[in-house]
Amino acid sequence: MKGQLTLRGVVIGCIGCALITASSVYVALKMGALPWPIIFAALLSLFALRAITRRPASLNEANVTHTIMSSGAMVAGGLAFTIPGAWMLGLGDGISTGQLLVIALAGSAVGLVASIALRRHFVEQANLEFPLGQAAAETLKAGNAGSRTGAKLFGAMGFAGVWALLRDALHVIPSMVGQLAIPGVTFGIYASPMMLAVGFLVGTGAMVVWFAGAVFANFGIIVGAPAFGVASVESAQQVASCLGMGCMMGCGVAVIVRDILPLGVRTIKAKAKASRECAEPLGLTATGVIGSTAGGSKMSAPVRNASVAILALAAAAVAACIALELPLGVAALAVACAFVACAMSAQSVGQTSIDPMEIFGLIALFLVAVVANVGQLQLFFVAALVAVACGLAGDVMNDFKAGAVLGTDPRAQWVGQGIGALVGSVVAALSVGLLFTAYGPDAFGVGREFVSAQASVVATMVGGVPNMPAFLVGAAAGFALYLVRFPAMMLGLGMYLPFYMSLTAFLGVVAKAVVDLVRKAKLANLTQDERTQRQQAWDESGLVIASGLLGGESVMGIVLAMLLTGMAFMG
Repeated sequence: MKGQLTLRGVVIGCIGCALITASSVYVALKMGALPWPIIFAALLSLFALRAITRRPASLNEANVTHTIMSSGAMVAGGLAFTIPGAWMLGLGDGISTGQLLVIALAGSAVGLVASIALRRHFVEQANLEFPLGQAAAETLKAGNAGSRTGAKLFGAMGFAGVWALLRDALHVIPSMVGQLAIPGVTFGIYASPMMLAVGFLVGTGAMVVWFAGAVFANFGIIVGAPAFGVASVESAQQVASCLGMGCMMGCGVAVIVRDILPLGVRTIKAKAKASRECAEPLGLTATGVIGSTAGGSKMSAPVRNASVAILALAAAAVAACIALELPLGVAALAVACAFVACAMSAQSVGQTSIDPMEIFGLIALFLVAVVANVGQLQLFFVAALVAVACGLAGDVMNDFKAGAVLGTDPRAQWVGQGIGALVGSVVAALSVGLLFTAYGPDAFGVGREFVSAQASVVATMVGGVPNMPAFLVGAAAGFALYLVRFPAMMLGLGMYLPFYMSLTAFLGVVAKAVVDLVRKAKLANLTQDERTQRQQAWDESGLVIASGLLGGESVMGIVLAMLLTGMAFMG
């Protein structure tokens, strides 16, 4: 960790974290969207370290600094995408800033524990793409090298940034093109370089499954069912969304059952066996400790780490129980759901760069509503805690991927993420509470000052799962499909997300396929070594350009968020 987690990096990271978190709260409520801040934070960290200090900054120090800086944004998203729904239902007087802080801290604790448990599986063993994590690593390398790679990256970033400015601020470019009036289906192409880049980076197989889920849900169910007189458009939409949510939930549970729990058991057994083999030649018992004169016992590292994790989860449940007025069993269930949601989040972010945190919160809300009799306000608390947890976990996993590319110590990143989560929790809770106090509950909702689109969905769903049979079918299918190594999370995302997002991402993978065909033709007459070298160069170039498109739109989203925040406080 030495030289990576530094005092100057922590100071710079905390200042940037406070600014980005406050801006993220505002933009999430105002625009109903929250761009990933990871690329912006990577650039800002690298240049801030170089600008204010004489000692040169390494890529690993910049990476840990940006990990701190970006942490609070997803904590802000978890609160902003859920809590305003309670205000829309007239429950605002029952929420204090202190309760918001408890939600943020408890959710962050679960997210941090889950991320360290999930890192090895998703980053090293499954080796998921984590497009934004790779983009952050490429951004840091290009910023450090200043070579042609840097020119490609920053050129792509500049293009995407200007495009987003023209689209979102100046409204010169429409947000959607090619729209068709299909009842119940948002058909069109989202004018987003970032979404095209996501499809390019995700890969053909995963993207085909994603798009197949979208086609099945939108045209097989939402269009097909009303056409045959089986159901209304509204009922068909409910079936499709519940199937998608259930599929993601089943996949998340299967990740824990098939991959995480067996891995933990094998690790503990292997470490225990190694400890016995080292101790037995010295005549020590299984509980003996080398150098111990008292004959006491000492925990092995896996057991000690597991104990700390269990204590952290228990503390989160107790804090939620006391501060949020939840029964202890409900608080424990919320924490358990949050842990499973973190696995779902890691899978989704690793393959799509999309973290539907409010959906994971809704899933937990539905489960709690089924098994316990709690008030509507407490259901919002559960949804918010889960959304914060899986939002932070998604951000941590992106950072771990960037660290894997750059060779950063994951312990330094995890500690940095904890520091950023603490700062982000405080800033997010204060910002959300301040906006509610300043504008009042009537300012939140469709057609109002803060549209709060995701929170509006949560508010409409608090009454329960619209179609429980569809949800259960989806959950069973997602669980079974993942057990046979089918990308069920991608299928569920396709069924739930708006069709225009899936279509735009699919066009990105179509573009990749066309580029690959052109490359293959150009390589036909070269030797094997020449083909390998040229292919590697093209692959790196495609990754850099796609990373730039991702980063440019994300950076411009954050800049616009900061401008909006400044204008709001000045006006």
